[in-house]
Amino acid sequence: MKMNKLLTAPIKEVSQKVNAGDIRPSDITKAAIKVVSIIKPLNAYITVTGNRAKEHADNSDSRQNSRCLLGKLDGIPIAIKDNYCTKGHPTTCASKMLSNFIPTYDATVYKRLKDAGTVLIGKTNLDEFAMGSGTIDSYYGPTKNLWNSDLLTKFYVCDNKCTEDCESRSMNENSWHITGGSSGGSAVAVATGSCYAAIGSDTGGSTRNPASYCGLIGLKPTYGLVSRYGLIPLVNSMDVPGILTRNVDDAVLVLNSIAGPDEADSTCRQKDYVPFDVPNAIDISNLRVGIPTEYKERNLNQEVQECWDEVSQYLKEAGATVCPVSMPYTSLSIMCYAVLNRCDVASNLACYDGIEYGYRADEWSSVHESYKKTRSEAFGKVVKDRILVGNYFLLEENYDEYYVKAMKIRRLISEDFDAAWDNNVDVLLTPTTLTEAPKYNDFILMDNQTQCSIQDYCTQPANMAGVPAVNVPIKLSRNGLPLSLQLMGPSFTEERLLTVAKWIEQRVQFPKLELKDMPFTE
Repeated sequence: MKMNKLLTAPIKEVSQKVNAGDIRPSDITKAAIKVVSIIKPLNAYITVTGNRAKEHADNSDSRQNSRCLLGKLDGIPIAIKDNYCTKGHPTTCASKMLSNFIPTYDATVYKRLKDAGTVLIGKTNLDEFAMGSGTIDSYYGPTKNLWNSDLLTKFYVCDNKCTEDCESRSMNENSWHITGGSSGGSAVAVATGSCYAAIGSDTGGSTRNPASYCGLIGLKPTYGLVSRYGLIPLVNSMDVPGILTRNVDDAVLVLNSIAGPDEADSTCRQKDYVPFDVPNAIDISNLRVGIPTEYKERNLNQEVQECWDEVSQYLKEAGATVCPVSMPYTSLSIMCYAVLNRCDVASNLACYDGIEYGYRADEWSSVHESYKKTRSEAFGKVVKDRILVGNYFLLEENYDEYYVKAMKIRRLISEDFDAAWDNNVDVLLTPTTLTEAPKYNDFILMDNQTQCSIQDYCTQPANMAGVPAVNVPIKLSRNGLPLSLQLMGPSFTEERLLTVAKWIEQRVQFPKLELKDMPFTE
């Protein structure tokens, strides 16, 4: 198999070739780094770990020669969102505040992937401190979507499910499209073939949202299934490490590697994790699928609605029971999240004062002035706004009116999900995003809060309830951009959720991108 085809092949297929000695991990890594250089205009990476990546790939070569590979992920290039601590590599959170911060330890998620033999290609771009839904509010600049970009037609080809007409339209776009966020860099890293999988974080949809806009599988596991240790927090009770891959089987492989108890994280479920595989032959005749009526939001794009209707019909034809369910507190989720998010932001970011680590302002005459200048200079507008509002909500006279009420609403949202499961619903099928990826020029006309309220409408409730959810790409829009749907299930039912996702993946056959043939190695 040529390298261009190998870079976008499933991990299992690549692993088999590595195990058989048909391809060397070091050659795969060199090719992946070549792709990173090709896609530089998309601004997916903040840090590229070139020399270290080659060193780890050489170690995989040695294990390959000794026939002692560590498993299916050994020698597989991956990327990590730049809000995970990585020992010896910068961890910036896409902020000036942490632009020179190099952690002394690894996040549990990365440590487990490293122990599995993966090769870290780089740290990916995000909205500053993960506060956004577009990956446009980064100290290092915005990340651009591969779909409908000039790079798509220059370096990539679609399989026979994608029309040439779609590709020709991409050359005529007047503005580029956003990737979604805040894990947009991770999504672009996977979509372009610069890595096989990437880790994001998901607090209100930040893995599923960019997966939807970039045509990927985006998994948000159950809260507590995967350790958050080493993930720089946004909202402690909602943050979940997320997984971005090109297919369901790859997401399962990564999940099996990173899930399980961790004594370093008190919020992690301290129960042994049992790895699983999803079969190729799937029977869904006994499946009960809920269609939440409240997710038919007024801003829902007609093409997304058509995808929703089509997949619902596919499920019915396969014998599944598809029924409407009511989740009446859905519309309150975004407002509730806006309060809880800002309260946690105000608390979590209080430690960034320029004293122990991070950016420190020059020329100050008192400690108070040092704090003020440091935080004013090092944080972007979105971050500063959220800190100020969060502190307002947490004032003694406002605490009950805002924070306590938001927590009560959160419980009601969670009870909506419990009611669905009590009615024997196995999974919920909804849109992931209300539209295809917006154009950047249109997106920036809205303030950050308005952006998030629109982009995260369908994804945020799952974080409120802590339940697992996965994005599944369905087809391309008339503008040549991915359209996707979301599945949600009861806590710790990832195996069933991903099985249904794979069935949909097999049924819809979303168009696949492949790199054009070119010299990838020296």
